[in-house]
Amino acid sequence: MSQIHFIGADEAVRAVRSGDHVHLSSIASVPHILIEALCRRADELTDIHFHHFHTEGPAPYGSAQYRHSFFDQGFFVGPNLRASVQAGVADYLPVNLYETQAMYRNGALRCDVAMVQVSEPVDGMVSLGTSVDCSVAALEVARERIAVVNSAVPFSYGNLIPVERFTALVQDNRPLVTALYSQPSDTDFAIGANCANLIPDGACLQMGIGSMPNAICAGLKGHKHLGLHTEMFSDGALQLIKSGVIDGSAKAIDRGQVVASFLLGSEEVYKFIDHNPAVQMRDIAYTNDPRIIAQNPGMVSINSAIEIDLTGQVCADSIGERIYSGTGGQLDFVRGAKLSRGGKAIIAMASRTSHGNAKIVPVLHPGAGVVTPRADIQWVVTEFGAVNLYGKSLQERAKLLISIAHPDDRESLERAAFNRFGR
Repeated sequence: MSQIHFIGADEAVRAVRSGDHVHLSSIASVPHILIEALCRRADELTDIHFHHFHTEGPAPYGSAQYRHSFFDQGFFVGPNLRASVQAGVADYLPVNLYETQAMYRNGALRCDVAMVQVSEPVDGMVSLGTSVDCSVAALEVARERIAVVNSAVPFSYGNLIPVERFTALVQDNRPLVTALYSQPSDTDFAIGANCANLIPDGACLQMGIGSMPNAICAGLKGHKHLGLHTEMFSDGALQLIKSGVIDGSAKAIDRGQVVASFLLGSEEVYKFIDHNPAVQMRDIAYTNDPRIIAQNPGMVSINSAIEIDLTGQVCADSIGERIYSGTGGQLDFVRGAKLSRGGKAIIAMASRTSHGNAKIVPVLHPGAGVVTPRADIQWVVTEFGAVNLYGKSLQERAKLLISIAHPDDRESLERAAFNRFGR
């Protein structure tokens, strides 16, 4: 490490100018030391715009305290910024994750400063570790490229960058953020089993993180030769990799390799990808391109929803008018899976919320965002079954969706369907 010239975080962020648009590496690998240094400059900076995927940990750049200096415009809203977005002191930039990199590269969105966290160098190259996302694109176009070299960042393959690419290097060895998800519920396990029944041996998977994806992974323990091409994975998928269920042997591209763009999970997940050539952490331009996704036969995408209406419109980013998360990569993978030979696009969700509200509804709540349009929908899975809406009319879709709604909601849904469709 002696050959690298490190400077302090306060010195590094002097390169940030009022009016700059700043990209942050995201999820578990946020460069918090640089954010803290910028906050110390808040009184002398104005109109700084931040862009990033969802971030873990403190997010002062989106707080009212710094509203005259910073304005957050994330590509996805995590728990640490939801209240700020609702209060209007932070904002959401609607975008399919695949397009985030294109916005930087084609100039639709400025990126003046890229702040990322990287691994310790190997032969003059550093890795973006657990969070590649659209940081590769940001580093290509930014005026200033500031890297935090962190020994806790795993050296992952597929995203190596020469050390000399950076205009400033800072050192910070604080641990990456980890996430431990709750034990799946009985409902989660039922949904997981219904999804697993749709997945043949040799399929290539995309799924998210959380208790339900972990339940789906639990339902796949008896499968063989699965592949993984996804924007993210966590501990549930890791167990399938370690047990040999996911071996990538049936993939048409990246055979034998796991492909992802960012991670959030336990320390075990991060250690697994460290110096592991069987895992390729790639630019979101690669992982989320529907044309690339479709090249693997039997591609199965599994995503969730906040609510679905009787025509098959999927809301996954808002609760009514209130932004809850973001578009994410759902539509990227829905379309990629449907283009894949033998592929399936699955929307998996509980029939009701934890508060007992129906998630299959006559119409979406006012202001709700449509993430997957009715023309793109295919399979919908709840704890009460799985239905395929592809090739079905509106009246047929309504009947199918009602059949997997919560039993106590079906009568009111049938009345709504009759009033809307006349039968």
